[in-house]
Amino acid sequence: MSSGPGAASVPAPDPHDSPPTSDTRPRKSSMFSSLKVRNYRLFFMGQVVSNIGTWMQRIAQDWLVLSLTGSSAAVGITTALQFLPMLLFGLYGGVLVDRLRKRPTLLVTQSAMALTALALAVAVLTGHVQVWHVYVAAFAVGLATVVDNPARQSFVSELVGPRQLQNAVSLNSANFQSARLVGPAVAGILITGVGTGYAFLFNGLSFIAPLTGLLLMRARELHVERAPRGKGQLREGVRYVTGRPELIWPIVLVGFVGTFAFNFPVYLSAFADDVFHAGAGAYSMFNTLMAVGSVAGALLAARRGTARLRLLIAAALVFGALEIVAATTPTLWMFALLMVPLGLFGMTVNVTTNTSIQMSTDPAMRGRVMALYMMVFLGGSPVGAPIVGWITDTYGARVGLAAGGAVAALAAAVIGLVLARVGNLRLSVGWHRGHPRVRFVPREHREELAPAA
Repeated sequence: MSSGPGAASVPAPDPHDSPPTSDTRPRKSSMFSSLKVRNYRLFFMGQVVSNIGTWMQRIAQDWLVLSLTGSSAAVGITTALQFLPMLLFGLYGGVLVDRLRKRPTLLVTQSAMALTALALAVAVLTGHVQVWHVYVAAFAVGLATVVDNPARQSFVSELVGPRQLQNAVSLNSANFQSARLVGPAVAGILITGVGTGYAFLFNGLSFIAPLTGLLLMRARELHVERAPRGKGQLREGVRYVTGRPELIWPIVLVGFVGTFAFNFPVYLSAFADDVFHAGAGAYSMFNTLMAVGSVAGALLAARRGTARLRLLIAAALVFGALEIVAATTPTLWMFALLMVPLGLFGMTVNVTTNTSIQMSTDPAMRGRVMALYMMVFLGGSPVGAPIVGWITDTYGARVGLAAGGAVAALAAAVIGLVLARVGNLRLSVGWHRGHPRVRFVPREHREELAPAA
């Protein structure tokens, strides 16, 4: 990790490895080692409950809009409104996060999202809900997310410190993806049994858990470092990222992957309905199997203990290749089984990018850098979804999925070569113990001796 504001003057770290120093080097540890930290344990337990509520609201919100309007376009508008604030104001949220204390900031943002869910629950349960209410609620949640998301991402390092950062980020991802196995199922039961209003009510009440955890934390045990107030901090954050290859290129890669290859609501619904003609049950099964792979990928990352950029490049390449293979599968069950490795490698891309960026960033700059990362990753959805949807509608689901995978694989290959060039590496192709091996190795600098006169 960089030592301070002046760290930009030191030599850039090896772009194919994270740059921790000797006193902050992450160690390979047990899969759940960061849960030994009391503050992180409180944070994790609160997120277990809240994430289930979040997935419940996602399902209920889409179903409510569809039932009110009968329009899939209206569902798309709701999604765009929820992610649009991050695209427009994400960097400003990062500046605020770097200036403010993370724990009080999260108390405010989490409370705001709880009140939004409760207000929507009241509107539905009293029978007065209209579609514009859902639009306003989605936009309000998006505004809170502008600050909440980078604050939560950077707060993890304050909870556990640099040694446990990789493990904690991975467990956070496993937590969120595990909730994906529970939340939609519970939401489906509530929606069919008593209506969407109770799903919103559960989500609003679920915020009690993370708020309680934040209040019970010991402030003296946090690893806190905030940026002082000053002019030009937004420009400073952008310059900081663009001047560091180990930051800008992973963000560019995740932008391509998130915009074109992560649009699974479009891909999977089209395969379930148009390709295999299997209906909503197959769509639910695809998502469940992908969540299983995502949980496995997050837990493996938690066990790994390091975040190397060469792993990110390799995972993105495999992820894109798997999408291309999945696009050509002839049967439903072959396609469904591929959802598990797709989830695994997709989560590896997500966790490795997140961790490597945090470990390469000054603590005082972390909020702005993570805001830029989340702006690119989440902000790509309103841009990529209509493009992917048009390709899928025009040329078919198989072409749409293959195109997304091709973009991810090509971006990974190009950015891998760029990082190799920046790191003064070369591609080595050879044999190792009877098997072919392709890897990047340091270039050899040899001086040619002039012939004797």
